[in-house]
Amino acid sequence: MFKPYSNDDDVLNIQGDALTVSNGTTRIVLNGTLELTQDQRGLKAALALKEAVDAIVAALQAHPGLPAKVKDEPDEKPGVVQNPFQ
Repeated sequence: MFKPYSNDDDVLNIQGDALTVSNGTTRIVLNGTLELTQDQRGLKAALALKEAVDAIVAALQAHPGLPAKVKDEPDEKPGVVQNPFQ
C-alpha cells in the first residue's frame, strides 16, 4: 500500500510504468503520461490514480502543522559513492 510522505523509497507504477508516483518525505513526484482509455484498462488506471491522489490528500489534511511552503530542494542530498573501478 502506498503511504504518502512516509519515506523516500516507494514508487507506485500505474499502467505498467506509464505513470510513476515517487514517494518522498516532503514531496511526491508524478512522472509520465497516462492514457485513460474508455475501457476496463482505463478504469483500472483511473482507480489506481484516484486511490493515490486520495491518499495524498488525506495525508496532507491530517498533517497538524502543514507549512505554507516546503524548501525548494530535493528530499535527500546526493551522496558520494565509492568508485568500484579503483
